[in-house]
Amino acid sequence: MSRSRIVLSAAAFIALICAPAAAPDVSAAPKQASQKPASLPLPPPDYVYETGNKRDPFIPLITPDGRFVPLERTPEEEAASVLKVEGIIYDKYGLSYAIVDGSVVKVGDLISDYQVLTIEEKRVIFIREGQLKEVPLKKEE
Repeated sequence: MSRSRIVLSAAAFIALICAPAAAPDVSAAPKQASQKPASLPLPPPDYVYETGNKRDPFIPLITPDGRFVPLERTPEEEAASVLKVEGIIYDKYGLSYAIVDGSVVKVGDLISDYQVLTIEEKRVIFIREGQLKEVPLKKEE
């Protein structure tokens, strides 16, 4: 191929690439009413989310060492919270357990903001903010 033919082919190729593409004739297309895209309603600036006394689902309920995190209670729930010892598994030489308000606990566990201090044969002693609370085993009726 001659040099002039190569230059001519290259020039034609560049002209094709650099030429603007033919735009379609928009006058022939039917005109559509311009519609504004629907936008989502925004909450008012003073909007406050009401939890409805439900806990935040992004706060973990278990600490890294495996203990349960006590949930915050409303004053009404706190006033209604009365510890009831429903059962005791007592071991004089080992680890004792108690059933308090339907939960199995051992010495050191937290329940209703009370920490289990000791478990005895007929009672459980709790501590909260330095105050002791003795709760006897609930007798069957």
